[in-house]
Parts: sequence; C-alpha cells; structure tokens
Amino acid sequence: MKWIIRVNTRTGKITKQEASAEERRWGGRLLVSKFLLREVPPTCDPLGRHNKLIIAPGLLGDTLVTTAGKFSVGGKSPLTRGVKESDVGGEAGKKMARLGIKALVLEDIPERAVTKILTITANQIALSDSPELGGKPVSETIQLLRRRFGGQVGMICIGPAGEMKMASAGVAVTDVQDVQIRYAARGGLGAVMGSKGIKAIVVDDAEAVPVQVSDEALLREASKALAQAILADPKTENRHRYGTPAILMVANEIGLLPTRNFSAGQFEKAEEIAGERIAEVIGARGGEGCSGAPCLRGCVISCSNVFPDPSGKKTVASIQYENIALLGPNCGIGDLDSIAELNRLCNEVGVDTIETGAAIAVAMEAGVISFGDAQGAKDLVRQIGQGTYLGRILGNGVVITGRVLGARRIPAVKGQAIPGYDPRALKGNGVTYITSPMGADHTAGNAFETAQSINPIGKENQVEISRRLQIRAAILDTMGLCLFTRPPFVKRPELFAHFLRGRYGWNVGYEDVQRIGIDALETEREFNRRAGVSEEFYDIPEFMREEPLPPRNSVFDLSLEEVQRIWEVKIPNDMF
Repeated sequence: MKWIIRVNTRTGKITKQEASAEERRWGGRLLVSKFLLREVPPTCDPLGRHNKLIIAPGLLGDTLVTTAGKFSVGGKSPLTRGVKESDVGGEAGKKMARLGIKALVLEDIPERAVTKILTITANQIALSDSPELGGKPVSETIQLLRRRFGGQVGMICIGPAGEMKMASAGVAVTDVQDVQIRYAARGGLGAVMGSKGIKAIVVDDAEAVPVQVSDEALLREASKALAQAILADPKTENRHRYGTPAILMVANEIGLLPTRNFSAGQFEKAEEIAGERIAEVIGARGGEGCSGAPCLRGCVISCSNVFPDPSGKKTVASIQYENIALLGPNCGIGDLDSIAELNRLCNEVGVDTIETGAAIAVAMEAGVISFGDAQGAKDLVRQIGQGTYLGRILGNGVVITGRVLGARRIPAVKGQAIPGYDPRALKGNGVTYITSPMGADHTAGNAFETAQSINPIGKENQVEISRRLQIRAAILDTMGLCLFTRPPFVKRPELFAHFLRGRYGWNVGYEDVQRIGIDALETEREFNRRAGVSEEFYDIPEFMREEPLPPRNSVFDLSLEEVQRIWEVKIPNDMF
C-alpha cells in the first residue's frame, strides 16, 4: 500500500500521491493519529472545514492474515472533541488495501448541503451527485448502491443521522453478501462524513494488481500459526457458537452489567437475553437466522450472528453484547425481540447503539418514558431518524440528552457514553475510560479478560492492566487485526514482527512493534492535549465515585492522581 488519496469535498478536486517512506510505516490507528496531529488544527470545529475524515487499512490489510480486513475510520470527534479512531470489518477495507490505498482523506466541507458518492476503482476515483440517496436508511442505501454498482464492490455509507450531523452517528460497512452491517460506531464519525456531503463510498478492486510481499513463506507460516492458535483457543469455539453475547451471564454474575441507567450491575432477566438463549432462539426459528458467521472473509473466529424474527426472517445482523447491554438491561428491557428491533433501528438510522442506549436510559430516568418501555424506546430511535427536536437531542449523545433533560447521573467520560462494563465493578476499565485518548471506549483496553485473575473491584494492578491492554489494542488497531486475535500474541508476541518482516521486509523485533502501540497512544494524547481535552480534566462521573453499585456495593475509588500514573508504568518487552 503506497497511495494517499485526498478528496476536497468543497472543490471536488481529487489527488493521488505516493506515501513517503515514513508514511509507509504507518497504518490503521497509527496513521489516523499521525495525520490528525500533522494536518488538523486540534481546536477546530469537528464538523467544520478544517477537520478531516481519514480512512486507513491496517498494515496487514492487503494480506490473507485472518481478520486483517479490518480498517480504521478517524477524525476529530464531535463527541469527545479529541482524537477518535474506530475500526470496523466488512469488505471495503480489504478492497481498498488491494488497490494499494494506504489512506483516503476527506477534506474541507461543501459550500451547500449535498449528497454525493465517492467511487474508487483501480483506474478512476470520482465524486458524483446522488440526491436520490438523501435521507435514505442504511439498508435501502446499500440496496440502491448494489443495483447500481453490482455484487462485487465494497460499500461504506451513513444513515440519516450522519446526514443530519448528529454526534452519535456512525459509519456503516457491509459484508460480501450485505447481511452483516458493521459499524465504525463510536465518536460521531458518521457526522464528520455527513459534514463532508459524502453519503457513500464504493470500492471496486476488480482490476487490482496482485500484492507483492517481501517474504511470502514467512508471511504464510506466521499466518498459519496465528489461525491455528486461534482455533485451538477454547474461547474461539465459545465465540463461534454464542458470539460476544457469550459474556453476558459472566458480566451479570460479576455485577458489572449496566442496568437501568447504571443504577445496578445485575439484571433480573439476564438469562433471557444471554448468548446461550440467543443461540437457542436462532436454532429454533431457523430461516435466515444463523450463528458462527464472519463479518469479513477469511476470519476463522466467525463470532457474528443473524438474529431472526419469529417467522425466521432476519431482524438484525449482528446482535452483540454491547448492543444488548445498552439497549436492553440499561433501559430495563429484557425481551430479545425488542432489543434486536432496537438494534436494527439504530443500524438503519445510523447511530451508535452504545451512545443511543445510554441516551435513552437517561431519558427514561428523566421521565420521558418509563424503564422497560420497549415500544417507547423504538419510537425514540425512529425520532432520531426523523430529526424531530427530541430525536436530535437524543441523536447528539448521552451528555447533550442529560443536560437538556436536567439529569445528574450521566454515564460518560470525555463526552462519550460508557459502554457495557460499569467501572465500579471493573476498575481496570475505569482506568481505560479516563486515560484512553478515545474516552469511554472498551475497545481501547478492555480489562474484562482479567476479571477472573485479578480482583475487578480491588485497586491493585488496575493501572498496570490498563496500560498493557491499551498498548495491545493500539498495536492490533494499527495492524488491522481483530481484538479477538489477542490470545496467540500473548504467548507468541514475536508473531507481530514476523508479519511485518514477511509483508514488508522490515528488520523489526517485538520491541519495535511495542513502540508502534506506544507511538499511537502518545500521538493521540498530544493531539488531545493541544485540543484541551487531556485526561486530567475528565474524570469518571461523580455519581460513580459516590453511589455504591449493587450487588457488590463498590464505587470507583482510584484517585485521578493514581490513574494518571499510567504513563509512568513500564511494560516489559515480552509482555503483551
């Protein structure tokens, strides 16, 4: 990958330039952070002309390494007002990488509201007016694009929320069959794309030139070792059968499952919405339902699903832990079909389920509707898509919703909703929420995997855990690998170096790879420092320091000074 594509959305000018030697060593999350710090004024308006939307495949994006088709979407966040990178699966990332594209950068904003499509092929990159797509939900947008461009292209698009520049809007990506709709959901990047007047990006790699790698044998050997190690991990079979909802009952048992606007950590109907129950329902209903589906080709984990309605017709793909936690227990809703429909509506409107579930729960606590009112919750999501006054409030995230409704208990850090792990019961995640440049984001360093080995409500080792996990996440996001590929790298961290040697011929060891993750974090932190959103100004919500969380009655009691010690923690070179 060597091409940097820049699209000026005001003038329509498109440039294609060769990446410098330094830029060629960047990918995914690291590239996003470097471009932001270099090119975007940190104090700029996230929806103004000086922000940029950056789309970047990972360093392994053009290889056959399992899960390597994930790619990064980034920019200055309308929610956190700092750096934001969100990675996503689907088809478009690998196709972009096969075309040799290291980064696609959308710049400036149109002089007037427009609805455009950006098409990318091996021979041409073009912008075209497509007013017929204006206001269309995501599934209809995809259907119309498929009819126009055929069955082999990759597609990226936004829903009505992104077009209306709502701060909870995400960026949708399809799989090869348009069954799985995946999202670069967090941070409001769909609003940034909407501000550029781009409704969709279509990528056709039909005439791509085959990739030339430095050491094909080494790359193949490392790729095989990774795939075999993943398949040998007991967690893989569990994820294949139950998907990410497999952890719901464990989360409930530990007492960290957000319930009724983070007022409790256990939900009385948890068993009815857990991964095991989802698999049972999918199996019983049949039809279009299935478990163990991939979100991108070549993934050996295949943790996605298709959740069907009672007639067997697809409701949503995929229903995941975070969607269930925030749209279900957090809103007092314990009916699977209702949660799946809420998930579907969020996907259609084009909003982050975490941010939306948190906003609805705050609205419930404020008395707009009652906890457990599934029909009322569905109506609120529909209102987001319609752009009603209430819909626009909710669509701009949990902090705006809470402020407008006069709520005190607002579960957010750096303006972004806390995901499905209450930090009072999983304190390592609390450290991550505060210190990660991304704000409250579990994918930035999720301590859930350590909950069995380290006391999740204790104070010991939580800072060290978060530091290690944040470096790990930054490496994987830069490579373009799924977070679920972690286990083999814990045992064999040298695989990272083997991949980079095999693909690029770089003479690197694991220390060099570790520096990639540290470099990404330090670059992001510097952008946030200049933007005025450093972690010293954004603590865990006050109510989480004062209100004990049932059933373990813990509070988040690590001081901000203790948490900030994370940047002094030294990680051994062999520790992943």
